[in-house]
Amino acid sequence: MVRRRDREAATAGFQERLAEIITAFTGSMTFVYLHLAAVTFWIGVNTGWLPVMEPWDPSFVILAMTASVEAIFLTSFVLISQNRMAENDDRRADLNLQISLLSEHEVTRLITMVSAITNHLGLSETIGPELDELQKDVDPETVLDEIESSEQSRD
Repeated sequence: MVRRRDREAATAGFQERLAEIITAFTGSMTFVYLHLAAVTFWIGVNTGWLPVMEPWDPSFVILAMTASVEAIFLTSFVLISQNRMAENDDRRADLNLQISLLSEHEVTRLITMVSAITNHLGLSETIGPELDELQKDVDPETVLDEIESSEQSRD
């Protein structure tokens, strides 16, 4: 799984990798500290508390615009990263479903075989009436239809 995850990361396009890098950086405390320092400096200079230079944005309009544009871009980068993660999650969920269906089928076959052996040896079955139900293969479409039906009736 690690090799597969590494292969998937290696096949990511430049834009996806860039979005991941930016998202990772902007989600760090370093980013928070840099912003805290920059905004503090900006406010300090433009209110006159830090007389190191002439105020350039006394009404903070430029600061507000810069923060808004930055928020738009950061949101886009986060959404790109989330979409990529969602695609990976969907693939893993499909794999888990396939494995579960295969396991269900194998267990059903084992129950059928053990039941046949029990009958052949003339032993009494102690499982009870649910044995017939356990010997049936599960149809995934039927299960999904039942889940959707129960969700719709709940809503």
